[in-house]
Amino acid sequence: MRLPSMSQPFLLAPIAECPPGPPGAQVRLAVLGARGVGKSAMIVRFLTKRFIGDYEPNTGNLYSRLVHLDGDHVAVQIQDTPGCIQVQEDCVQVLDSLSRCVKWAEGFLLVYSITDYSSYQSVQPLYQHIRKVHPDTRTPIIIVGNKADLLHARQVQAKEGLQLADELGSLFLEISTSEDSQGVCDVFQYLCKEVSKLQHAGSTDRRRSSIIPRPKSPNMQDLKRRFKQALSSKVK
Repeated sequence: MRLPSMSQPFLLAPIAECPPGPPGAQVRLAVLGARGVGKSAMIVRFLTKRFIGDYEPNTGNLYSRLVHLDGDHVAVQIQDTPGCIQVQEDCVQVLDSLSRCVKWAEGFLLVYSITDYSSYQSVQPLYQHIRKVHPDTRTPIIIVGNKADLLHARQVQAKEGLQLADELGSLFLEISTSEDSQGVCDVFQYLCKEVSKLQHAGSTDRRRSSIIPRPKSPNMQDLKRRFKQALSSKVK
């Protein structure tokens, strides 16, 4: 991803939202990370295949689009989040402001820039915050090191991203939003598939819990035996 030129700020054209689909046919994703890591660029790259380098500061846009996934069309909603994450003093307070988004989403991309070590440090507190809201460890979270084309400016080594992902039990990928459209697409599609699997597993569990076990048929021989015993005791 090339360094943005702020001399001519770019206003992102709105992406048309898809109509709401039937229950269970929607996938809700959130993209979180520090400011300037390329969250908006990743989302637009996935939805439109275009790369745009300049964005006004994000105020939290929600994008919706029908996505072709494993032969089906799935309504995917992606919440972009303001890049106001800081590891220092106000970290907890900032995270609390994102709780509504975290509660809403079913799958997460935690993005940092390989050219900004402080953005890498933001990943772990974000991950921990998500796990507090979603204690189910099946909730899919992918750690993404963006701007992999800027190797000359690298501050975070790939092994550091991989080590963090291993510690947190998450998947890790390095991508270049500006140069690798397919890589960006693969990240989002994989996350969509993982959320869909979790939705399917949840609906299956609900169906199983709603089934009332059928009572066992009475043992007729046992009933006859007890009836004869009762009669014989009356005769005596």
